[in-house]
Amino acid sequence: MARTPATSRRALLFGTAAVSAGALLTACTSNETKDQEPAADNAPVADDKPGKQVTIGFAGPQADHGWLNAINDNAKSRAKKYSDVTLEITEGSNDTAQQIGQIQTLINKKVDVLVILPADGKALTQVGLQAMRAGIPVINLDRVFASPQAYRCWIGGDNYGMGLNAGHYIGEQLKGKKNAKVVELAGLDNLELTQQRTKGFDDALKNYPNIKKVARQAADFTVESGQAKMAQLLQAQSNFDALWNHDDDQGVGALRAIDQAGRDDFLMVGGAGAKSAMDAIKAGNSVLKATVLYPPTMAASAIDLARALGQSKGVSGLAEFEIPSSLTLYSAVVTKDNVDQYLPTGFI
Repeated sequence: MARTPATSRRALLFGTAAVSAGALLTACTSNETKDQEPAADNAPVADDKPGKQVTIGFAGPQADHGWLNAINDNAKSRAKKYSDVTLEITEGSNDTAQQIGQIQTLINKKVDVLVILPADGKALTQVGLQAMRAGIPVINLDRVFASPQAYRCWIGGDNYGMGLNAGHYIGEQLKGKKNAKVVELAGLDNLELTQQRTKGFDDALKNYPNIKKVARQAADFTVESGQAKMAQLLQAQSNFDALWNHDDDQGVGALRAIDQAGRDDFLMVGGAGAKSAMDAIKAGNSVLKATVLYPPTMAASAIDLARALGQSKGVSGLAEFEIPSSLTLYSAVVTKDNVDQYLPTGFI
């Protein structure tokens, strides 16, 4: 069937297009349709060629963590790639009221599309709804809003998948060892993402009956907390075979504690994909043997999706006319065998 162009801003927001009953009947019953190319083959898709000018508003939390700083850098560098994109980026704040105010300023500027990484998804849901109701489609980046009505598309990482892939990697390394022991250095326990990472890890370990998790400590994604909590784990556990650390920033501190304790009798798997972790993996001179990605490149992809949305285009390689409603990124395991491939994505 031939595609009828979207006739309103609402169609752009919710991915719907009105087709008259007569046109639908004609398209479905015509004897000529069998000779026509599928409509999807002619779908307009976003590419690198300049198109309609799009102003994208970008609002995220304060870049007080290596990963969050990389989010901002990825968004800025991706926007510069396109001559038809103007990026309006806020300073960023972890204060809910302040971030809401920054987003409302972008709404008042009547940007074409909003990309929002909320400091708190639940708390910022209303401002996402406000933007959508104002006719500005929202790309919800990573920390999800409480209502799907608050965004047109969600793109983010897979916290459960991070834990799952970390657990499977460790499981495969230890599957020949009897009564293997593992410990876990988690992130902030009051965050759902931490809970999801732990659940994925525990579910993966269920596939390896020879492995038991003997200890877990929660840190808070800082170098200092990583060092302090890792020191406690090492003191409490005289021997174990593997450690999964949820976050490479706190992993810097964890490695310090490990070096200070003179321990090298286990393997360590990190999380997120910091450049320092990848450098250590490549060097091969520490207990850190792998890290599980939580790619900050999602911000660059969010800019791509926002541009396509603003130009009423789909995604190259997909048959649909519109961008998807959600996109979950894969948490690849980076080891010495493939680190060179992923090193350019490592964040500082």
